[in-house]
Amino acid sequence: MRVALMTAPYTIAWQERELPEPGPGELLVRIEQSGVCASELGLWTGKEPEDLPAEIGHEVAGVVEAVGDEVTSVAAGDSVVVWVPEGGGFAERMLTPERWCVRVASGLAFPAVAEPLACVVGAVELAEPQLGDDVVIVGAGFMGNLLQLVSALKGPRSITVADMRPDALARAAELGATRVVDVRTESLADAVREVTEGRGADVSYEVIGVQAGLDMASEVTRMSGKVCIVGYHLGGPRAIPLGRWNWMAFRLVNAHFRDPATIVANMRAGMRLVETGALDVTPLKSDVLALDDVAEAFARATEKPEGFVKAVVEI
Repeated sequence: MRVALMTAPYTIAWQERELPEPGPGELLVRIEQSGVCASELGLWTGKEPEDLPAEIGHEVAGVVEAVGDEVTSVAAGDSVVVWVPEGGGFAERMLTPERWCVRVASGLAFPAVAEPLACVVGAVELAEPQLGDDVVIVGAGFMGNLLQLVSALKGPRSITVADMRPDALARAAELGATRVVDVRTESLADAVREVTEGRGADVSYEVIGVQAGLDMASEVTRMSGKVCIVGYHLGGPRAIPLGRWNWMAFRLVNAHFRDPATIVANMRAGMRLVETGALDVTPLKSDVLALDDVAEAFARATEKPEGFVKAVVEI
């Protein structure tokens, strides 16, 4: 079978590999779908140096082909989503421990949403928006869209979404945002004051992973409100006006998860929402490519052409 390796920035090579039969507690999964995650774009562009070559891809969905001894939760033929901690998701097959898999309904249009959706489910559960809250989301990309959809299930009074891409803001409006703000031409703080009658946001999500996102999220959050950091902050240190943050009594939420059991539990919760129809993620799968086109998938995710939301490789 083939597996994609990133051998240098902007470079994908292919390795042929034979997989053994699954051992005790393991599954052999035929990969059907794998998403390109923004957290790997620093590796692709060389901005986040790591040892290369490296296996890539961790948003995986597929079908179980074989199971090892002691596997009890799934059987051959079951559709699954997989947490993949060390890459290898852009491949034809993979071996994985049963404990990192969640069985899902077959025939779902976008099952590879499971891992990023787990991040969002965890973020919303940690931030705990209450019924009638005013919510702000800084960033209208794929993760911002997911946050908007999941936050809406909590019954907020308003969801204000900020970005600087007209197509992304139009999509946020189509997904039901109360207010969208193009920060190139409009003050987010003024817009939030208008929506919240001068009070400020109860919960603000920073999704874009840059200094400006932290600044905007904190500027619009009310006293004793929550600032939830969802963005993946690559590169150098960030600066915050800690004196003001202290005075405002912000409750800071770091919405990044490293415990495997928590991640898998959030994947299960998120996919239940998808399977029951409570959450429709199909509009977010914008660019579908073949396994041979992994490099093109990363290029699109980096360049974000108009209309781009998420690149997904289907195998």
